[in-house]
Amino acid sequence: MSALTLGLTGGIASGKSLVEGLLRDRGVPVLDADQVSRDVVKPGEPALASIAATFGPDMLQADGSLDRRRMREHVFANPEARRQLEALLHPLIGARLRQWRDDQTAPYCVLSVAILLESPMRHLIDRIVVVDIPEALQVARLVVRDGIDATLAGQMLAAQAQRETRLAAADDVIDNSGSRDDTARQIDALHPHWLAIAQQRAAAV
Repeated sequence: MSALTLGLTGGIASGKSLVEGLLRDRGVPVLDADQVSRDVVKPGEPALASIAATFGPDMLQADGSLDRRRMREHVFANPEARRQLEALLHPLIGARLRQWRDDQTAPYCVLSVAILLESPMRHLIDRIVVVDIPEALQVARLVVRDGIDATLAGQMLAAQAQRETRLAAADDVIDNSGSRDDTARQIDALHPHWLAIAQQRAAAV
């Protein structure tokens, strides 16, 4: 049986990367699906050729790598294009996440997936952990972080599950609207809880 697997999710710019780092600091194995998604479209990977064939060579930069900004702007303005891209990438990403999960030996591990609730990767997860902040703060952080306008930021938020949907699906919620120390204290409270669940799960086998 694989280790207890937490699915870390949250709206874009909610602070999942901060939570990932805090968990790693506590010795918890964490894999970010965003990193896997970058790996599967590296030059030489079959997915990159499929993207160029589907969306055109304009989606590639001069060095042959994916123009991630152009691709992002295209798919967030075009829901059908987004579905096409997801159909290409999700099976590849899911297979790598599953293999990593199955290789873990720690009491519990974490898969960080921004669109966990909307994707087939949800079946890899035993427990859903949501990083939550108000939507107005999401937009403000996203505009600053990515150097985009509020319209694109709003489109990116709209492409994900609604905040209420995430919170309704959550087994645990981490409020990241305060300071880093506030978030760290919440993780310190949850960490022994998750260890206890992992121990109970292992004992039941």
